Amino acid sequence: MLKVAAAITRLNMWIARIAAWLIAPMFFLLMADVIMRYVVGSAAIWTAEFAQLIFGVYAVIAGGYLLVERAHVNVDILYGRFSRVAKAKVDLATSFLFFLFLCVLIWQGTDMAWESAEKLESSYSIWNPQIWPVKVAIPVAGVLLLLQGLVRIASDIRTVMGLENDPAIFGKQATDEPSH
Repeated sequence: MLKVAAAITRLNMWIARIAAWLIAPMFFLLMADVIMRYVVGSAAIWTAEFAQLIFGVYAVIAGGYLLVERAHVNVDILYGRFSRVAKAKVDLATSFLFFLFLCVLIWQGTDMAWESAEKLESSYSIWNPQIWPVKVAIPVAGVLLLLQGLVRIASDIRTVMGLENDPAIFGKQATDEPSH
């Protein structure tokens, strides 16, 4: 089990490193858009839309990495003050909501992606790029997040049992320190 958990965590970390590089083309596309507006007087028709498509992939594909780093937004009014064992118990008790959300995301995302890929859907703008690859990224990202969620469940169970969790295998661990 530890080898599988470590492999899932490494996969999400590896994908995040690749996704981080998507910032560069987004930056250059948006800079080109601004420069074209001021130099030529109008932007290229494709730069802003291409940047949006790249951002769409960037935004969804990093979910598993955010779970590894415990970087998702939490309501820390009470949770942040709990001990790490209490945090693990709360995470376990509420994990059904996480998995319910992911089941719907993967199910609906797969339907949407399949239909889009089947039609080779494009944006119907003047530039008209293919958008089905962006839609395919949604269920892929959902599966990556689901896998990392299973690793987090294993980590929480180990925490409740009093076992230590290696961050290289299970990701960043909650602490007994207050969040704020």
